[in-house]
Amino acid sequence: MTTQQTQTQTQQPPKSNDPCPCGSGRKFKRCHKDADAAARIRPGKVTPMRTVPAHIGRPPYADTGEVVRKAGTGIQTPEIIERMRTAGRVAADVLQLVGTHVRPGITTEELDVIAHEACIERGAYPSPLNYHGYPKAICTSVNEVICHGIPDDRRLEDGDIVNLDVTAYIGGVHGDTNATYEVGDSVDEETKRLVRVTRECLELAVAEVRPGRPFNVIGQAIQGHADAHGFGVVRSFIGHGIGEQFHTDLQILHYDEPRQTRLIEEGMTFTIEPMITIGDHRHRLWEDGWTATTLDYKRTAQFEHTLVVTADGAEILTLPTPS
Repeated sequence: MTTQQTQTQTQQPPKSNDPCPCGSGRKFKRCHKDADAAARIRPGKVTPMRTVPAHIGRPPYADTGEVVRKAGTGIQTPEIIERMRTAGRVAADVLQLVGTHVRPGITTEELDVIAHEACIERGAYPSPLNYHGYPKAICTSVNEVICHGIPDDRRLEDGDIVNLDVTAYIGGVHGDTNATYEVGDSVDEETKRLVRVTRECLELAVAEVRPGRPFNVIGQAIQGHADAHGFGVVRSFIGHGIGEQFHTDLQILHYDEPRQTRLIEEGMTFTIEPMITIGDHRHRLWEDGWTATTLDYKRTAQFEHTLVVTADGAEILTLPTPS
């Protein structure tokens, strides 16, 4: 689950007489306004927040929704890292399970129920639940939704893509991962390429992580690969430090920012979760305060892993249990 840069402001949607964000040079009202209104994802019905049994360990915000961040170096002890291996594996297993249920006709609400129950079966609390009041166990972001889509009664359609973002809290720590899935057999070739390139962006970024290198090598790898394929990189939502806290103050930018000169250190744990777009990288926010979509309604994809920095690279903590 991404965090948002505090200095970034939500972009306002274009007005009827503004230039269309697609770059055609035409007014928005004569270009994409009507087409976008018909095709874009809209809010559905959201059911009440589900409960978690009392025997499941709970993060501090579980009952109140209030999140208190504590300052730290971002470097974890070996004992915490070992617990994070368990949390990361649980999150990956749940993500893999829910992904097998992605198909035309299923609702994102039904996917959320599967994830919620799967976390509980594994003794884990679904970290997003009541985090700053978020109402569900996972985030389900469809088509032009960049991140933080709230599961509802909308049915997935053949040709959609959906990102499933799963975080599990177990043993007092969090493991965070996500992936984008194709729905049915009718996904267009440009979208297929978007999904492939986004996955490659994550892989290239992970390969750049090692002690002594500046954090900006992560953004350079991602933006370089996205640019080479003509795609955009979302800047408003970023990766984050993680451990006993869901999000720490450590910020992982997915774009090239030369001023990010802080050095990567052994024992640090954080997420890399690039969000790549077919068009405009800017976003608009729904009235629910969570759901972020691309400004031009073009599609976007995302993949995420939680990492720990080792002596000579990085270990991915969010890989599923070997079958």
